[in-house]
Amino acid sequence: MTRPLARLWSAVVCAAALALAGLVVSVPVAADTGCRVDYTVNQWQGGFTAQVKVTNQGTALNGWRLRWTYAGDQHVTSAWNAQVEQNAATVTAINVAWNASLPTGGTAEFGLQGTWSAANPAPADFTVNDAPCNGGPTPTVTPTVTPTVTPTSQPGCTSAAICSGFEDQSSTPSGDWQVVTPNCSGTGTATIDPAVAHSGAKSLRIDGGGSYCNHVFASTTRAVSQIGPVVHARMWIRHTTALPTGHISMITMADAGDGNRDLRVGGQNGALQWNRESDDATLPEQSPAGVALSTPLPVGRWVCLRYEIDTARQSMRTFLDDQEVTGLRVDGVPTQDVDSQWLRRTTAPRPATLRLGWESYGSDRDTLWYDDVAVSSSPLSC
Repeated sequence: MTRPLARLWSAVVCAAALALAGLVVSVPVAADTGCRVDYTVNQWQGGFTAQVKVTNQGTALNGWRLRWTYAGDQHVTSAWNAQVEQNAATVTAINVAWNASLPTGGTAEFGLQGTWSAANPAPADFTVNDAPCNGGPTPTVTPTVTPTVTPTSQPGCTSAAICSGFEDQSSTPSGDWQVVTPNCSGTGTATIDPAVAHSGAKSLRIDGGGSYCNHVFASTTRAVSQIGPVVHARMWIRHTTALPTGHISMITMADAGDGNRDLRVGGQNGALQWNRESDDATLPEQSPAGVALSTPLPVGRWVCLRYEIDTARQSMRTFLDDQEVTGLRVDGVPTQDVDSQWLRRTTAPRPATLRLGWESYGSDRDTLWYDDVAVSSSPLSC
């Protein structure tokens, strides 16, 4: 063999050895940090929100970094429950302090909001700590601009974008409904109850525990952000324990008009109230006069709760069994003891999600059932 040919052969052998060495190293790394990503998007013309759930299929992690590349012209504008940055088409999401630990089989969830112009395809090249997600992403829900109408036998629901009596559900919410425990998870549970229903044969049952981490919700995967300009919502609720003095929430909606901080329906001082996560404003104000203009949520029977949110101006109305609750009305003109505090923020709410469940900021517990849920751009009745 000539000297030049010997050098060439030596180089080939070395390169092959290095490549083999690299392969041996990379395989266990990918196996140790395997993951699955659920990327669910609510889309409207020019904008979107995405809920991202990371499931660790490898060894326990203390700190994680999720990365993907957008194939369209998407641009992330804000995020919650993770630190998210975008460089050209590459997006990197890094844990925050409280969700850094990701045990084997554990999950972490975060959300983001963004814009797009020409296209908004779902990303597919997820990596965690620079290793591919072996589980891959689940199919992405990408709604069109026009809300999907689902025919149903539930009353007053035939033209609603969201219409559910939970009749298509099994023991645990799935499909159009997913169990979520924002921020931390405890003893709260969300199940489908075949023994209690307002109509049909099933309902959503929530067993909510005391203290914040024992909260639990069933969240719709449908496109709430597309509904408008007035969002009309209706649901039947039954619960076992009178509303407490402490602050609780039963219905939460990420508000795209307020950095996706939650807009909440719940209670305080024994009466129904609205609450904003961003500034803790309440409707009505928590004065004796304000609370007196609201009403308790009856116990031990089905009650119809309806509300209307105008996304173009500060206007909200709330009804219980088709009777308007005067203390839960916003009309754009500040009213002492009712909505003066609420109107300090001038931007109208823009619901982007819908979650039904229980969240206590003290030690209060309750068992609740939800049935015949509808959200529409058109008025709904009980």
